[in-house]
Amino acid sequence: MTDTVLVTGATGFIAKHIVAELLRQGYAVRGTARDAAKGLDIAQKAMARAGVDATRLSMVAADLTRDEGWDAAASGCRYAMHVASPFPITQPADADEVVRPAREGTLRVLRAAAKAGAPRVVLTSSTVAVMYTASHEPGHVYSEADWTDTTRSDITPYIISKTLAERAAWAFVRENGGAPELAVVNPGFVQGPALDPDLSTSLEVQHLMGKGAYPGAPRIEFPVADVRDVAEIHVKAMTNPAAAGERFIAANGTATLYGIGQQIAAALPDLARKVPRFEMPDVMVRGLAVVDKRLRTVLPELGVVRVCSNAKARETLGHEFRSPETAIRDAALSLRALKII
Repeated sequence: MTDTVLVTGATGFIAKHIVAELLRQGYAVRGTARDAAKGLDIAQKAMARAGVDATRLSMVAADLTRDEGWDAAASGCRYAMHVASPFPITQPADADEVVRPAREGTLRVLRAAAKAGAPRVVLTSSTVAVMYTASHEPGHVYSEADWTDTTRSDITPYIISKTLAERAAWAFVRENGGAPELAVVNPGFVQGPALDPDLSTSLEVQHLMGKGAYPGAPRIEFPVADVRDVAEIHVKAMTNPAAAGERFIAANGTATLYGIGQQIAAALPDLARKVPRFEMPDVMVRGLAVVDKRLRTVLPELGVVRVCSNAKARETLGHEFRSPETAIRDAALSLRALKII
């Protein structure tokens, strides 16, 4: 009998690649979306673009902010992948707008998975739940042992939401007898091929660059993940006995925003005049962020290089990572194929 895997937020960028990887490996997938019919149509078209047979894919309605639907969604599922989480390109004034659905949605999925008897849940977290510690010496290489300090005044609601949601998940499995095993994947800034025009916040950055929205780029650098690596690590963490109770950083190398623009131009030379052509001084970025809310998201990153180790995913899961250059190039080429840039 084919095992069924629950994938929450199955129309998201990472989730669509996870669905594709699960289907390739012979699993049946039950996805969740707020609108099941619309979600299934989106996911089926994405699977067609990925070259994957979607006959074992179904979709049910469930919302992170509501209790209804989650028990039915998890019923009969061997495993659960909780991928859904709000990631706004513009940060809200009220942090609770992203914190509440992230944390409460995570607990709803875990409760439903526990009730269904699923032995393991894989949670999609982020490197932002790792890298904003209370203090560290310059040059520190972040690992799964590090945790973001949510009391810092310079971090965004999104960073707080991912950290508190992951903390809540670990507390749930620690405090509830009979809870599923938990494995957590912490991706960096996710690049790689889009499967449809519904872009993630990560790929929206390439879209804006390709449209010439920013002649200059803020001076920031961050860990990069290829979405295909992220999906493969989720599936490995789902079944590998050694993954239970562990976090796995999914990132390989770093990239600057300016460097991403230059790699877009290398892949698509006709965009060379549209991508950022210089790095903006930090003081300029802070001034522009007063009127451009999108820039506020990057303020904590200015002039800071945060490097993460992926040794645990390589050693425990046996994963070989794609390069950040491959991830960025393939993202750009996919956006061109979709006629987005």
